[in-house]
Amino acid sequence: MDLQLYSNDVKNATDVLKDILLSFIPLFVAVDAIGVLPIFVSLTEGLDKQQKNKIIVQSMITAFLLAVGFILIGKLVFKLLGITIGDFMVAGGALLFCIAIIDLVSHTKERRMPVKDLGAVPIGTPLIVGPAVLATSLLIISEYGLLPTVIAVIGNILFAGLIFSGSYWLIKGLGEAGTKALSKIMSLLLAAIAVMLMRKGILLFIGHA
Repeated sequence: MDLQLYSNDVKNATDVLKDILLSFIPLFVAVDAIGVLPIFVSLTEGLDKQQKNKIIVQSMITAFLLAVGFILIGKLVFKLLGITIGDFMVAGGALLFCIAIIDLVSHTKERRMPVKDLGAVPIGTPLIVGPAVLATSLLIISEYGLLPTVIAVIGNILFAGLIFSGSYWLIKGLGEAGTKALSKIMSLLLAAIAVMLMRKGILLFIGHA
């Protein structure tokens, strides 16, 4: 009997780990921490290590609170307010597009977003946890359950913070001129990502029309 109970416990633990892994993979793709890294470098260009660490912590806290809060009450809030995932994607895309344009035409740091806001917006959301992550979370909850989804979200946010912490070495390797060039290129990429989000949101509207 004891052996059977032990075997069942091992099987249950294995099933939970499998669900966590299967939840982690789609969220890993949705977060895309490696893809967001150059944009993080662009937004934090010229800041010292202490400021960047503060922004990283702020972004992780923001992403965690938003993701977990949305997982727990997102459907209810969206339903009460009449908001759809398409609405969220268009709004997030518009925000990112404005930030990208300001960065592209700006020649001085004074025109950038305040440092104290960078960790929350746009890095915490919508870059780390945006419409894609929120939509993916809703889908995998129904497939793998609440606990594996929450653990997978937390794991991906921690991984993003770890990747951002390594941005110092990227900047050091590129040098000042290379970093500035990358900054402008990534601002253009950020604008393209923003357009993509708005396009997908509009397509959702059309699909439900």
